[in-house]
Amino acid sequence: MNAEEKLRRLEEWFSLYESVLVAFSGGVDSAVIAAVAKRSLGKDRVLAVTINSSIMPKRELLASKKVAREIGVKHMIVEEDELKDERFATNPENRCYYCRSNLARVLKKIARERGIPVIVDGTHLGDTLEHRPGLKALREHGIRSPLMELGYGKKDVREIAKLMGLSVKDKPAMACLASRIPYGERITADKLRRIEKAEDSLLGMGFRTVRVRAHGNIARIEVLPEELSRALELREKIVRELKDLGFIYITLDLQGYRPGSMDEELNNKKNVRRKKKGKAQRFNTSSTMGLNLS
Repeated sequence: MNAEEKLRRLEEWFSLYESVLVAFSGGVDSAVIAAVAKRSLGKDRVLAVTINSSIMPKRELLASKKVAREIGVKHMIVEEDELKDERFATNPENRCYYCRSNLARVLKKIARERGIPVIVDGTHLGDTLEHRPGLKALREHGIRSPLMELGYGKKDVREIAKLMGLSVKDKPAMACLASRIPYGERITADKLRRIEKAEDSLLGMGFRTVRVRAHGNIARIEVLPEELSRALELREKIVRELKDLGFIYITLDLQGYRPGSMDEELNNKKNVRRKKKGKAQRFNTSSTMGLNLS
């Protein structure tokens, strides 16, 4: 299926509704959703809503405003503070569930007040392959995901964005700042601001994709594998600027950037549990066999 056909199917999806509210971050996924919805329904029947909070980098808020203007849709910015919810702030493994549940309630309230029958987001098929407890919350609240429903992945999304001439067609993926803090370590506004400033500093040096994972006072920097050598060349500047922000140890992750690297510990725990379970089953089987033989 070519990009034109993928776009046509997405337009048909939206044509079934009178109006839609788009959960809008300004990234390529939500931008495609907003742009196709406008193309199918007209600009007066599409409302893009961005949640501004401490877990959203200010650069991303500015980007969302720019992309909304580019697409030509109505854009509403709502102030929220996820840190008020202790279930989120304590940073459990399913913290995203609570964040997305709160987000859904805010969006549903706006939709009810404006008589909008459906709320959509930019979740695509690839998102289901990662640790995403927030998806469960969105489904529970009836948030629709056209890209996922049509079986589209990231490659499909970028193809449609390119076809429509969207400026964000090649924009790197961006997760909230809370994803830089290890599970179980409390999320605070000060930690989030320090991480944001550290990433802004590195992006200002020209790195295309950056994550600063904050393990206490250790900054674990992730950049694209092809930019690792450049990070070493800028070592002194990086160390100086991040230490000025209060980090004591500055490290470079030799694996390079990969989405959800904080989830690797979760996956390791699951593997350990599976191995232990497997050993226990083998032990029980051999014990039973021994009893039968006696």
